[in-house]
Amino acid sequence: MSTATGKRIVVIGAGIVGASLAYHLARKGAQVTVVEGQGIASGVTATSFAWLNTSRKAPDPIAALRSVALGDYRRLQNELPDLAIQWTGSLSYGAGTDEALPDSSHGSAATQVTRCQVVELEPNLNDPPTQALFKAEEGALDAVHTTHVLIAGAMAQGAKVMTQARVLGFTTLSGQVTGVDTTVGLIDADVVVIAAGTGTKALTAMLGTPLPVEASPSIFIRYAAQPGVVRTLISNAHMEVRQKADGTLLVAEDYRSDAPHDHPSLIALQTAQAIEGQLRGIGPLGPAIAQVGLRPCPVDGTPIIGYLPTVGGVYVCAMHPGVVLAPVVGRLTSEEIIDGTVCAALEPCRPGRFVQVSQGI
Repeated sequence: MSTATGKRIVVIGAGIVGASLAYHLARKGAQVTVVEGQGIASGVTATSFAWLNTSRKAPDPIAALRSVALGDYRRLQNELPDLAIQWTGSLSYGAGTDEALPDSSHGSAATQVTRCQVVELEPNLNDPPTQALFKAEEGALDAVHTTHVLIAGAMAQGAKVMTQARVLGFTTLSGQVTGVDTTVGLIDADVVVIAAGTGTKALTAMLGTPLPVEASPSIFIRYAAQPGVVRTLISNAHMEVRQKADGTLLVAEDYRSDAPHDHPSLIALQTAQAIEGQLRGIGPLGPAIAQVGLRPCPVDGTPIIGYLPTVGGVYVCAMHPGVVLAPVVGRLTSEEIIDGTVCAALEPCRPGRFVQVSQGI
């Protein structure tokens, strides 16, 4: 076994969560190897709307995590100057949004704003609401860029990254993991961290404990548009939209069904028409790029974070929203693995809750 600060840790998955884990673990002196079956940020990270939004309808078992998530992003910005976050604030109004949910647990400071204030925030709205909810401290980011920045930060601390390396299995000795068998060879490990998104269930099944992480589809759409039209992040009954400095309009939509009339390209067309009707000066939107992302959602809706109770040295991180929680989970997980601390905020997330159910305990 290596010393505490020289632990050989294999992180499986190079999405934003795996990248954050690798960065934080490497900063604490671990010998980190990242194993990724495809490329960096090639999974659901590449199709994330990436709204840094910490609000959820109460009760919320991970409210303690959400409450510090934005602070961890600001801390990360200071550590990694190349990290680019748009702290534009978010504006919500209408049915189905935070503004319409009086029992929401508002992790971010929320302010009720009048129609006049809405017009100041978003002067290009055709039909401004009489009131809305504005959260000035919220923002958004480019999840792919952020993942690459985190990976670069981990490598600067000595981490190794192996892409196109598919996991074939694990080696164990006396109930303790000793390595990861991959298509590029065996990698010795003192601890294996599984941060493989929707691949978590299959990987943990190799260890005899298939954790119930399901793939939940969503649609992410990009449009070319006139820059400077959308100033905040707008969430209403018709659209959830934000805009990059180059004018690219980013939109999140629910996945409805596999039916032909619900094809992502048709939803993108319908959404474009709704946006053009809502915003002045946006112009005819350019051709849409619509992608379906598969979000890793534990069946009970609560992240799975912690050591597997059935085999030593295997730590799991599976969650939605991964983009929001990546920095805080990376920090707290590195403290548990390297420092041996136990974080109370992670207790609702432990994998053992599923093992107990499966064994009828």
